[in-house]
Amino acid sequence: MLFMVQMQVNLPVDMPAERADKLKADEKALAQQLQRDGKWVSLWRVVGRYANVSIFDVENNDELHQLLSSLPLFPYMDIQVTALARHPSAI
Repeated sequence: MLFMVQMQVNLPVDMPAERADKLKADEKALAQQLQRDGKWVSLWRVVGRYANVSIFDVENNDELHQLLSSLPLFPYMDIQVTALARHPSAI
């Protein structure tokens, strides 16, 4: 199943820089592994925001929820999920 996931990261302004840097590094490592595994199909930065738009290819809603909730930055994210279907005009 394909899903478009929009993620807005909202780190607390008083979070220590070392903690933020560790979370970001862990997030990057996991995101890149999920891309290599074919689960995180596409990852796009939203210009001017600490946000992204991503496409995930997973078996079902539960797998997507497990994957998203495992992200190190998950507690600091506002997430919107949209299920996708093939468009009849797509080639």
